[in-house]
Amino acid sequence: MSGISLRDVAFAYGNRAVIDRMNFSLEAGTLTAIQGANGSGKSTLLGLVAGILSPARGEIRVMPGVRPALVLQRSAAPETLPLTVRQAVAMGCWGNRGWLSRLGAGERATVDRTLEALGLADIARRQLGELSGGQRQRVLLAQGLVQGSALLVLDEPTAGVDAQTQAQIRDLIAHEVARGVTVIEATHSTADAAQAGRILTLAQGCVVADTDADTATAAATVAVSVA
Repeated sequence: MSGISLRDVAFAYGNRAVIDRMNFSLEAGTLTAIQGANGSGKSTLLGLVAGILSPARGEIRVMPGVRPALVLQRSAAPETLPLTVRQAVAMGCWGNRGWLSRLGAGERATVDRTLEALGLADIARRQLGELSGGQRQRVLLAQGLVQGSALLVLDEPTAGVDAQTQAQIRDLIAHEVARGVTVIEATHSTADAAQAGRILTLAQGCVVADTDADTATAAATVAVSVA
């Protein structure tokens, strides 16, 4: 079953083309890594898949009834905003019920579990402005996870975090995939890409390579051996 499909998708900022004639399909319940140099179109592609950008041409389909959960590297909320860690994570539930509604018992329990899983429970009462960059990154990931979406769209989820946090995040992503969530992740990390079942490499807004992770790892091993 297809989790995401793009057909002849194009996107431009003004007169500058960023995505050009992009076509691919991703199976549901899989992890796909998006790689490429800065400016290759990775973040724009994530925005299109998440539905916050609309293609100038072509068609994007996601599973019926699915509202993608997008996790960015930086929050749209300013650091000076008086929000605690717990409040920021709970904001992930707003899309399901509206920001004026109180969270139900099940949603509160989900927030608690997610805070615990990402090592944020002990700092749940701290203000966002007091956090390190790595801690804020974990808050953003937690905010995405509590949405309970079947499609998780991640922009550099392990950037700027320590090795222990990287391992926590990789475990959580693997858990989401194991329970049937479709995950698409932009990353510069070769190690993170190796965790994916499939790697799409972008250049100038086009997919220039489409490989499975085992093939990419084998190719890299051969290249090192030859060198």
